[in-house]
Amino acid sequence: MARWVSVAAEHEIPPGGYKLVEVGDLELALFNVEGRLCCIEDLCTHDGGNLVEGDFEGNIVTCPRHGAKFDVCTGEALCLPAVASTPVHEVRVRDGRIEVAVED
Repeated sequence: MARWVSVAAEHEIPPGGYKLVEVGDLELALFNVEGRLCCIEDLCTHDGGNLVEGDFEGNIVTCPRHGAKFDVCTGEALCLPAVASTPVHEVRVRDGRIEVAVED
């Protein structure tokens, strides 16, 4: 069962912005895509690289290691060398705080 964890203030991630947060052992990448908050695990499924270190444009983040691209809202791997999606986490805003759903 998932639990909601507060990770940032809503104003910390403006449209076009992103932030890396840690919840336990998970590194999560929060992105603001034109006002829509999206969260994926900060993990390139090709070689384990950190996605937040890559370029972010629109709803696409590019892994800085080998150029794999991921949709930050669906986690879908969009091109080689990655073929598997990266995990996605639900996001909500409550009382000005961004919360993400994580499994216990």
